[in-house]
Amino acid sequence: MTMNRRRFVRNASLLGGAGLLGLAGGTFLWQGCAPPEEEELNREEEVSDDLPAYARLHEEGELERRVEQAFAVMEECYLCPRECGVNRREGETGFCRTAGHPVVFSRQPHFGEERPLVGANGSGTIFFSNCNLRCVFCQNYPLAHKGRGREATDEELAQMMMDLQDRGCHNINLVTPTHVMPNIISAVHIARQEGLELPLVYNTSGYENAEMIEMLDGVVDIYLPDMKFMDGDNAERYNDAEARDYPEKAQRALIKMHRQVGDLVTDERGIAERGLMVRHLVMPNRVAGTREFVDWVAENLSTDTYVNIMAQYRVEHRAYDFEKIDRAIHPEEFIEAVEWAEEAGLTNLDERSLEQLERMRRQVGGG
Repeated sequence: MTMNRRRFVRNASLLGGAGLLGLAGGTFLWQGCAPPEEEELNREEEVSDDLPAYARLHEEGELERRVEQAFAVMEECYLCPRECGVNRREGETGFCRTAGHPVVFSRQPHFGEERPLVGANGSGTIFFSNCNLRCVFCQNYPLAHKGRGREATDEELAQMMMDLQDRGCHNINLVTPTHVMPNIISAVHIARQEGLELPLVYNTSGYENAEMIEMLDGVVDIYLPDMKFMDGDNAERYNDAEARDYPEKAQRALIKMHRQVGDLVTDERGIAERGLMVRHLVMPNRVAGTREFVDWVAENLSTDTYVNIMAQYRVEHRAYDFEKIDRAIHPEEFIEAVEWAEEAGLTNLDERSLEQLERMRRQVGGG
């Protein structure tokens, strides 16, 4: 079998990565030997437990190696399940239409996210343009589909992170990060040298290569994936390009995310510090597979998983062209969705989901 660069990098990440991917909690053999025990103890003393996960990797020099490893993937790009194979570092573009630098649509303190992310000062969101999924009902299609925004260097991206920290945000919330993951790690490496100390939120559609999630072990503190569809036919039908493998890819990725960061942990103020938070959008005519979703979470992740059952579906972009999704959801559809979650034994449902449930129950009951 021919050992091209892409296969070599993949094998290196899987074989040489056994120590590499476990180094957030142990030693590594990337340079041929483990560090002396005394030096390891000194490093543990130098990095506070209150700092985000990437601070330790930066102190160990591993964060810089992750940057190199991630950019190597872009040379025959397989960052996402599309696996276009183009050399983005040389300006080539694939499905995501993004070359070597990310396109940023906006960055700001955001108060519309889940309450553990927002707190008093907001979630420091950075919205990246372009997307590797492109749902036909996308509510952010001007940036996700049309790519509106401004190209930014890694240094500029790092400065955006520092600005959001200076503005008092509780985290750095990276929205649609999959196709620019190497740039994100690079920017975090730069920003950490300038004092970045906020948790990283990886806010993704869920359409991920599990191998890339492994590369993020010890870098990301909070994963915020969608789980959009549980059925391959619907995943394929309601995307601008085939994504029949979405359920399989998303499920594998979510399992790895949960193994890395566990259930949600908050501080004394209720602000998220670490963990997995899963979003699921209820859609008309049960096309999202909500009942299957909540059962899957209970069986494969944890009944304590933070789950946001969302009622925000709107008929946007090209959704009018599809009969089953060309209307808003009925209150009864949302009520049954949350009740299914409760029946599945999920104990950590988003507060706004429960508040919306009570409003819709009153609406249906005429109260």
